[in-house]
Amino acid sequence: AVIIAMWGVGDLRAPSPPAMPAQPNAMETNHKSVPIHALRVGGPFSGLTDHEKLYAHYLAKAAWSGTRIILRQVSPESNTIFDFILELSQACRKLFAGDWYELAKACGVTEADMKAFLDYGATFLSNIGNYYGSGDQKFRPRLKLESMRAVSHVSEDAQRLFDRVAHAMYSPQPSSLGFPGHETQSAYYPSDVALTKEEVADVTVCMEQRGVLPENTRIRKTMQGGEAIYEVLQASTLVDPDVQTLKLRNSGRTVRVVKGDHAHELTAVCQYLREASKFAANEKQEKFLEQYIASFESGDLEVYKESQKSWIRDTAPRVENVFGFVEPYRDPFGIRAEFEGLVAISDAGETKLLSRLVEESSKFIKQLPWAQGFSDNSGKGPFEKSLFEPPDFSSIHALAYCSSIIFGGINLPNYNDIRQDCGFKNVIIANRMTAESNSSAICPFIDPSEASTFQKHKYPAYYVWVVLHELLGHGTGKMMCEGAHGTLNFDIEHPPINPLTGEPINLWYRPGQTWTGVFVDLATTVDECRAELVGAFLMDNKDLLSLFGFDSSSGISAEDITYNVYLQLGVDGLGGLQNYNVEADSWGQAHSRAHFAMLKCLLRDGKGFMQIDCNSSGDELQVRVDRSRIISDGKPALAGMLLKLHMYRCTADVQSCRSYYEELSKVDGEYLEWRRIVLVKMPPKWVFVQPNTSLDGNEVILKEYEPTPEGVIQSWTERGL
Repeated sequence: AVIIAMWGVGDLRAPSPPAMPAQPNAMETNHKSVPIHALRVGGPFSGLTDHEKLYAHYLAKAAWSGTRIILRQVSPESNTIFDFILELSQACRKLFAGDWYELAKACGVTEADMKAFLDYGATFLSNIGNYYGSGDQKFRPRLKLESMRAVSHVSEDAQRLFDRVAHAMYSPQPSSLGFPGHETQSAYYPSDVALTKEEVADVTVCMEQRGVLPENTRIRKTMQGGEAIYEVLQASTLVDPDVQTLKLRNSGRTVRVVKGDHAHELTAVCQYLREASKFAANEKQEKFLEQYIASFESGDLEVYKESQKSWIRDTAPRVENVFGFVEPYRDPFGIRAEFEGLVAISDAGETKLLSRLVEESSKFIKQLPWAQGFSDNSGKGPFEKSLFEPPDFSSIHALAYCSSIIFGGINLPNYNDIRQDCGFKNVIIANRMTAESNSSAICPFIDPSEASTFQKHKYPAYYVWVVLHELLGHGTGKMMCEGAHGTLNFDIEHPPINPLTGEPINLWYRPGQTWTGVFVDLATTVDECRAELVGAFLMDNKDLLSLFGFDSSSGISAEDITYNVYLQLGVDGLGGLQNYNVEADSWGQAHSRAHFAMLKCLLRDGKGFMQIDCNSSGDELQVRVDRSRIISDGKPALAGMLLKLHMYRCTADVQSCRSYYEELSKVDGEYLEWRRIVLVKMPPKWVFVQPNTSLDGNEVILKEYEPTPEGVIQSWTERGL
């Protein structure tokens, strides 16, 4: 059944479509078959006790119950497209025993058309929406509109759903996510009337002043009697008739905090979390599950923050989880977060290796650029925490990962006050990381003479890089802050010296200010860029690499790993260009913008140690790195960029950061030609197929699926959403 948004935000709003083109443009991916990776978890799952399996099962059901929240956060049409794909799947199973190509024959479409539909359906379901989770660009079906309409005739419900969503599914505009406009759209701001960035900023400041945190909200603007009314849609199961009313300071306009957004889905999430709590392993797990439920029911994010403190204390669980409105990557304002549910099983052997790195982490922190020249704070300097609390760092295998993007590593929580005062957790999602090792595609941006070696070395280098990104990238740094009562976490009489200026710092976070609140749209991309830089900066450290088994005598040497990472810096920088929207002059993904900025830094400041060879007539780009000059020229370039971003972040210097980072991530001139070639050469994006669990009496049954488009669609059909 189709579930409509609680507040009528328009999941099923059907615009009056203009005349459709006879042949819509092709899906904005390479026409090769989509690469599909199965998140296998059978081995780790079999090692759980019956009690742990029941805990994992109910958590997984809770995670998948949040799917329609994500769909609603992506685009107005996503929930309807989701229903359309699943209705076709159910009709195919009922009428053709699950044989999609028999359905194609019955509907009078070709096998190629059906293959194009299956690719679209799998891509949509894996991304949980019709915009790529990595990149935020809209993708459309390759098969013609007429062929899709013919397929929809398999059932009355499918035909009805397709009629409602055909225009939005095939229209090239909006082409990407971003502030609402002709080229871009954002379901975080689902208004029928124009809503400006300035209005969003004003409402957000008003919320901040009244203690309403933004992560689980959306903003809708309406007009009543010629006056603008702003509704803050707050996620909760509670529908409160006593709406909280605020006033904007400058204009006096009304802001109404309306509870009940995503109420239906959150009710189901809470129901399964309650069942999971019956099988919790300890009181800590019972506590954070209780706090999750209280937050999801009330919409109170202060309660959610308490849940994160409880979650951090649950160290080394056999079954790990992440729940909540977590990552703000897709909000163009950079503070409202997408719902996420992750349930995973730890791997003791893989975790043991990560623990060794954690134990020695302080030694490597002292080698970071902001520690140089300082003897205080045990050699880590004033811009680093005095005590690096060893975090819980686990290697886990995802059982259910309900998110628009499947990350290889996670560092949470995102609240910096909790991170600084209570700590954090790191996880590496091992069965996601293996996708990099399973890829047989040769990188189009590496010289053919070393392409196979690059591919062989890529996974081990990438693995170490991600580990460092999560542990020391996101886990380091000290924000200079002033507390609510004027207390400072540094000596105001003798302020620390800013290594960029040689002068005492004169900026810091004022009472109530946060990293995301000050840096807004820059916060996520700068944070990811800084974390990537920390990892890359340390990737020539012999002691560090030896912990992972790489030295001068290993099959893949430490020097091989270092060289591969610098090649990856070039490749990732080029690849990031695919997620830049020329028409809107905007970036669709925080990591992609970061990668391109790092590439420009290396080209600009690396004294020629890295070059990009461009052959426009042959649509060729190749990354070339002088291996002998990585340490002398490449690493200092990274160090300079890393130090700047770190200091801007620590001292709340958003103006300097914006000036520096926006110039470094600007796409113009020859970079536009590079982008054109990248769009020609880039392989299709990964699609992931995940397992399901079900109950046979009190026994939990795990079902895994084939890594095919049909397998992806079947897995989602059997989730019963």
